[in-house]
Amino acid sequence: MKQLILFALIYLFFFPVTYGQDISEWRGIGRTGVYNETGLLKEWTESGPELLWSIEDIPEGFSSAALANNMVYITGITGSKNFLVAIDKKGNIKWQTQYGRAWTTNRRGSRCTPSVENNRIYVSSGLGDVACIDANNGELIWSVKAHEEFEGTYGMWGLAESLLLIDNKLIYKPGGKKTSIVALDKKTGETIWMSESLKDGPAYSSPMLIERGGKKIILTVTEKFIIGVKPEDGKILWNFDFGSYAGGSHGANNNTNTPLYYDGGIFVTSGYDHKSVMLKLAEDASSVSLEWVDDVLDTHHGGVVRIGEYIYGSNWEHNAMGNWICLDWNSGKVMYEKKWINKGSIIAAEGMLYCYEEKNGNIALVKASPNDFNIISSFKVPLGSVPHWAHPVINDGILYIRHGDTLMAYDIKEK
Repeated sequence: MKQLILFALIYLFFFPVTYGQDISEWRGIGRTGVYNETGLLKEWTESGPELLWSIEDIPEGFSSAALANNMVYITGITGSKNFLVAIDKKGNIKWQTQYGRAWTTNRRGSRCTPSVENNRIYVSSGLGDVACIDANNGELIWSVKAHEEFEGTYGMWGLAESLLLIDNKLIYKPGGKKTSIVALDKKTGETIWMSESLKDGPAYSSPMLIERGGKKIILTVTEKFIIGVKPEDGKILWNFDFGSYAGGSHGANNNTNTPLYYDGGIFVTSGYDHKSVMLKLAEDASSVSLEWVDDVLDTHHGGVVRIGEYIYGSNWEHNAMGNWICLDWNSGKVMYEKKWINKGSIIAAEGMLYCYEEKNGNIALVKASPNDFNIISSFKVPLGSVPHWAHPVINDGILYIRHGDTLMAYDIKEK
């Protein structure tokens, strides 16, 4: 017996057991909007997929759900405060925690999708409070009034950032005259570094982590610039004047979408007649150059996805209308522009597009193809209020739809 125990200890020393991580973030792992799910329905019944459960009267917001630890986490506001809510996989609230001051004017509601790493959840509020919360019981671990500490600025819609985790760092973008982007210690909330200031606002977009030539870079968008930042020390490696391509009456300060990145290509789009751009990141990640410009796909705030060599999303005609677009990734050529009710948000899985139009709440299942916007199935979201602005989420064969104060879970697994 002693020999057996000794052998087991030696084995564990040389071959330690590793455990999977519970990680969830804005628009899926990698922030691409493309979910690594398989075995999903390729067609729905006329009434849509089965509604497994729904929960109403949760704190109100426009943020998406985060799935981890066999739970659903979502932010919302009640009164003037932001809350994080934990919901089990049957639709029951397990706990909710107040964590910051809410944005209560100009479309009141939460914008931040929780970032989850194992037993910790990271969130920001509409007025720039950043917090870390215990995923097991909802206890507040630490909080920082980050926007005040870093003298950040606000747009007319408040703040809408979903926080980025890199190694031991939590990335936050206050903008303003003091700094543009900062890294906090994710265990304590203490400041690790502050970048230089570009004297620019933070916009409404969330950053992402990319890699080129073995180097990792934080890629994000401010009000005027697309920037690449060194994660180790916050050095801004390069910036591109995206604001000079802005159009319409809203100018350059409404950038909302997380960029797309693939093989050195960086695609950035914004609404209100703002031209989209494709940049090429140098092999050593030290600079970018302009590849092409597009004036058709100006996505308002619904995001875009890349499937193969094509980009899919909706454009902005005015605040109540937009069409659905496919662009060639390499050239920017418009493959199609099709009308379908209204513009909206988009995600993808298994070569299928999930398009959620924001006016009436219809969800379409579309085969990702550059040839046509061919709707295979669709249904209308039955519950909730306010515009349909929260992006859908897919996890373990379940489609999660948030609509204001309501969360719905649909079974989209093949039987």
